[in-house]
Amino acid sequence: MTIDEEKCQHILDAAKRTGRNIRVTFNYRYAPHHTKVRELIMNDTIGQVTSVHFEWLLNTRHGADYFRRWHRDKRNSGGLLVHKSTHHFDLVNFWIGSQPETVFAFGDLMYYGKENAEERGVTQFYNRATGNELAKDDPFALHLDSDAHLKAMYLDAEQEDGYQRDQSVFGDGINIEDTMGVLVRYRNKAILTYSLVAYQPWEGYRIAINGTKGRIEMSIVEQSYVNSLGDKKLEGALVGKTLRVLPMFDEPYEVEVEEQAGGHGGGDPVLLNDLFGEPAEDPYARAANHIDGARSILTGIAANRAIATGLPVQIQNLVRF
Repeated sequence: MTIDEEKCQHILDAAKRTGRNIRVTFNYRYAPHHTKVRELIMNDTIGQVTSVHFEWLLNTRHGADYFRRWHRDKRNSGGLLVHKSTHHFDLVNFWIGSQPETVFAFGDLMYYGKENAEERGVTQFYNRATGNELAKDDPFALHLDSDAHLKAMYLDAEQEDGYQRDQSVFGDGINIEDTMGVLVRYRNKAILTYSLVAYQPWEGYRIAINGTKGRIEMSIVEQSYVNSLGDKKLEGALVGKTLRVLPMFDEPYEVEVEEQAGGHGGGDPVLLNDLFGEPAEDPYARAANHIDGARSILTGIAANRAIATGLPVQIQNLVRF
């Protein structure tokens, strides 16, 4: 929705001042496997949720892409804890029906960037990949002249503003983190431990939700993706998934989730209908407003502040709702 608390306050104030409605399109809520988790918790399958562990992995294709482009400057993107993790923080808010109160985090640039490459023995560096012999055999390089869509979208348009889409992930000027750990306490006293690593061999996430009657475990492998590459691959497209319930005093069992046609397992068409069609009654309350958006980004914004200061951050001290 935005990248810092000041801009977030402007949005909250504008909504209050004008009385207009704001919709935030959290497409992850609508993915069938995410909705199923909400349903299981609503049906008291594992009792009261007490803690959530969320491990998110970005691979060396999609994850690296954030370090080639404008996201690498936190002044533009807010870092991955705002730009990417806001989806995940919203999912936790959505699943457990609560809101974050206290946030602490650690984070650092530990793989990408010139200094890290030098420590691993790299001696040859380049600023951008396109037309550069040093980037010829670099698996992290993005060559804008190798794809007609990329060439038209970015390379041919550089004269407009000078933006370079194919910067080296091991260059200077990267000030976002690639390795992060976040701890969140919610109003209902549940605890979230969250991990994000942006340089792994596969992409997806593992989630464990613990409750007073049992545990939900979900593992998702997602399709590798590079933004605007022109290959029509869908971000969030599933490669594999498992969803299990482990009751406190019974045998674990697999939960079947039926995927539909469309992005995010068929969730996108439902979201689009909610936005532009005639919404059906939704027992899961997936439609989100600016308050939901603010609560998701504020977890990442607070985590950024905690990384910078080494201190826990109270959400109530960031904005006025």
